[in-house]
Amino acid sequence: MKYTELEMPKAGERVVVGLSGGVDSTMTALLLKEKGCHVVGVTMSLWDGALAKPGEKLDLHDSCYGPGEEIDIEECRAFCASNDIPYYVIDVKKQYKEEVLDYFKEEYRAGRTPNPCVRCNRFIKFGALLSGIQNMGLEYDYFCTGHYAKVVCGDSPLASLYGSSASAAQEGSAMPAQISCAMDSTKDQAYFLYRIPSSVLEKVRFPLACYTKKQILSMAHDRHLIAADREESQDFIPSPYLERLFSDSPSVPGNFIDMDGKVLGKHKGIEHYTIGQRRGLGISAREPLYVAAIDKEKNLIVLGRDNDLLCKGLIANDLVWPANYNPNCAFEAMVKIRLASPPVVALVEPYNEEGETSVRVMFKEPLRAVAPGQSVVFYKDGVIVGGGIIAKAIK
Repeated sequence: MKYTELEMPKAGERVVVGLSGGVDSTMTALLLKEKGCHVVGVTMSLWDGALAKPGEKLDLHDSCYGPGEEIDIEECRAFCASNDIPYYVIDVKKQYKEEVLDYFKEEYRAGRTPNPCVRCNRFIKFGALLSGIQNMGLEYDYFCTGHYAKVVCGDSPLASLYGSSASAAQEGSAMPAQISCAMDSTKDQAYFLYRIPSSVLEKVRFPLACYTKKQILSMAHDRHLIAADREESQDFIPSPYLERLFSDSPSVPGNFIDMDGKVLGKHKGIEHYTIGQRRGLGISAREPLYVAAIDKEKNLIVLGRDNDLLCKGLIANDLVWPANYNPNCAFEAMVKIRLASPPVVALVEPYNEEGETSVRVMFKEPLRAVAPGQSVVFYKDGVIVGGGIIAKAIK
């Protein structure tokens, strides 16, 4: 199938830009302004101060959720004022707590590894924030962010992507908006955006898709932007607050065991560990040990050697598909099990277990540290054709 990148905003069109204070979103707004678009800046307010101690002051300016938000908002406000861009702050604290923070805790306590960025993009940045914009009566032709990705449309019905055995469901005749990888593979963020519905993508654009990060930084320096010298956000929540997030319920210590069931020591609670983890285990051994599995029911952390982390496949559920079209057939695709992992060839096929709609993904070559709770995303020709949440690894 051939894909065409959907048209970018033109001069005179109304564009709302999601601003974080970082160089990517700032340059997005400025490039659109220079193009002649009517730009409005919006920032979502997430930080409610619930995890801060009375009178505590920490200069935390490199996380999505934290007290540094106040500085970010002031920098965004100053940037917009100096460039004649209307600016608004939209409160999404309640939705963020319910959809991201509570989810994060529940997943770790269930022995899974959550991905807050995927969750935030689906329900907050391209969900609650857009609802807030609508509630404020802000009309726009496009909503733009500083993500490195593309919005494209194929030239053939969606069903043709998956082969002759694909479902004949009506949704398969659609040619919807889909997410494609950005030009700069080192900064590509398509993986984080895979759950955004096609209907939402119709009015979403990513103006940085055709630039490299190096080019954006160079243009920001040329324009003397303060954001050009800011460090990028590294974590979704600052480490001083991470332990406090889990303080609403005491951790339950349990046993570390090896692959044969031998007790190796005590762990401090399963929410403190993730598949593939090596550091912070506090276990002495002749060779490096890693978290190979987490058993919530028995409150056990299974440790193994590096080879014990290899998996030949996985089962995924909570599936999403472009235009909500489930092909319900086996197809080959490139798959990624985490943002930093290179895509690998795999066979994706329907798999029903206990009445739940799932897929089984079998890799052409084994992958290391498949973590339940993380996302597996399917690609064809660099375009996302589906994805889901990893339910379990196939060793």
